[in-house]
Amino acid sequence: MKILIIEDDKELANSIKFQLEKEDFAVDLCHDGEEGLYYMQEKIHDLIILDRMLPHMDGVSLLKEARRTHISTPVIFLTALGELNDKIQGLECGADDYMIKPFAFEELLARIHCLMRRPGKWDDSSILRLGDVSFDPESNLLSKNEQTCTLSKRESDLLEIFLRNPGQTLTRSTLLNRVWGIDSDVEDGNLDNYIHFLRRRLKSINSTLNLKTIRSVGYCMEVFR
Repeated sequence: MKILIIEDDKELANSIKFQLEKEDFAVDLCHDGEEGLYYMQEKIHDLIILDRMLPHMDGVSLLKEARRTHISTPVIFLTALGELNDKIQGLECGADDYMIKPFAFEELLARIHCLMRRPGKWDDSSILRLGDVSFDPESNLLSKNEQTCTLSKRESDLLEIFLRNPGQTLTRSTLLNRVWGIDSDVEDGNLDNYIHFLRRRLKSINSTLNLKTIRSVGYCMEVFR
């Protein structure tokens, strides 16, 4: 699961990131509201931890704009503003939870797990099926009937995105951010290499799925019926 922390206190943000990564979450950071809204619009994260007092755009304005544009990613406000009216305003503008600083990391983790249990909010890890293939994200196993192959972790992460978004054109930036992370300095050509690997994997099990290049934009998984 991938989490975005939008927090202008860099020391605090890095501390939360370190602790979440120890719990096997993938974590990205940004430190101002405008940048945070940009990353929310990319829709590459499963959960947002959001401060209210941010440079360039405050957290409430950011979240209102996100919800206005139908971004439904769960959000936990993590803020020093703890009066009753502050909490009501935060929840009514679209937050799923509201925590006050200072806080215990164990409580934040418990609230994350609580949101993960909500039906319909989170991608599960059950078998994915599209066209003539099935894919198990837990074992990284891709199969068609009796034919199978095991993917690398990076190949699996990339394939899962396509299987969950069939027929949609996914931009290069979305794929790079989702699989390698916002702060990664990975070269653009790495994406092309892994697209090539995925095409070979699909061909190896004789799948009819077509991973199509959308020139100058990105890629799309086409399903032939």
